[in-house]
Amino acid sequence: MGPLRGVKVIDMTTVLMGPYATQMLGDYGADVVKVESLDGDVTRQIGPTRHPGMGPVFLNTNRSKRSICLDLKKPAGRDAVLRLIETADVLVYNVRPQAMARLQLGYDVVSDINPRLIYAGVFGFGQDGPYAAKPAYDDLIQGATALPALMAQTSDGVPRYVPNALVDRIVGLTAVGAICASLVDRNSTGRGQRVDIPMFETMAGFVMGDHMGGLTYEPPLDKGGYARHLSPDRRPYKTSDGYICVIVYNDKQWQNFFAATGREDLRTNPKFATFAGRAVNIDVVYAELARILETKTTAEWSDILEKADVPVMPMHDLESLLQDPHIVATDFFPVIDHPTEGRIRNMRPSARFSETPVETNRLAPRLSENSAEILGEAGFTPEEIAALVRDGVTKAIPNT
Repeated sequence: MGPLRGVKVIDMTTVLMGPYATQMLGDYGADVVKVESLDGDVTRQIGPTRHPGMGPVFLNTNRSKRSICLDLKKPAGRDAVLRLIETADVLVYNVRPQAMARLQLGYDVVSDINPRLIYAGVFGFGQDGPYAAKPAYDDLIQGATALPALMAQTSDGVPRYVPNALVDRIVGLTAVGAICASLVDRNSTGRGQRVDIPMFETMAGFVMGDHMGGLTYEPPLDKGGYARHLSPDRRPYKTSDGYICVIVYNDKQWQNFFAATGREDLRTNPKFATFAGRAVNIDVVYAELARILETKTTAEWSDILEKADVPVMPMHDLESLLQDPHIVATDFFPVIDHPTEGRIRNMRPSARFSETPVETNRLAPRLSENSAEILGEAGFTPEEIAALVRDGVTKAIPNT
């Protein structure tokens, strides 16, 4: 099932960025083999759990995969992973390239074993700059690409990180696109390649795509920044009994808004009447919008603005999002039975394919759940697998 059926991925990633990317590849039909340490991915320990090692962050970032654990610092562990790589289409890792070289798993080594392999690294920094060997985490890259500074500019002056692993997930998405593009190229050339997806450069482009502004030009025309995004009143708006999310963007929407709210006085106001006028006076425009929306309840505004064809959505919290009528109707969070964790709430892949539909056939695995199966597929005999278990290179399948 899925457009990537037949593609085999060796997933040597941990935490969020790499696992998010490989989960998406698995959702799209690839056979993803997650290679874990003997202790397992650290995200197994994050959040409330019913059983040790099966926390919610792991469950929601590692479906559509099989798990094998190997001690790659032991020669037998390294040899085992090389056997897996021999028949793989893609290898994804998210440690620094220097660490892969120390494990003797650099591109120069594995490409000799499998010239068709797409060797994809998601890590901190491009390897041709002074930060090449630096460690990187989501928070660090958010800070280095101006996100906390922008948060401070739009609120109380205090820099804050976005309360989401934004960098990990955006870089993970970028990795999926780069891997799929490399597979298309390999179909033409017959040869794989090394693909580096650095966090810093990816996020620098992501943030500055909106905020380059006058810094686009040389010499600069201003200090950068997209005024609408930086307006202090670009936020969920307070109503008389809660909050609501509204954006009145183009001229037609503003004309509808004036009619729906009875604010005909604004229709001819040069600060409101045209896109150019609103762009120059965006703080004034959004402040007035905020004052207007305080005059009625959330339900009243939702009804008025829906009828006027003005874009409006509720402001959910984490719990109410699960009950959104559209989310419920599309069954985006189906409650399903996990083999060991019981009833859990899953998430459907958001992309829909007309000819190659995707379904979640594998839920997040227990540590080493598939080790014997995967090693057997790579040609290991039962005796060889037993020896790897005995020597502490891998672990036996856990008890249910």
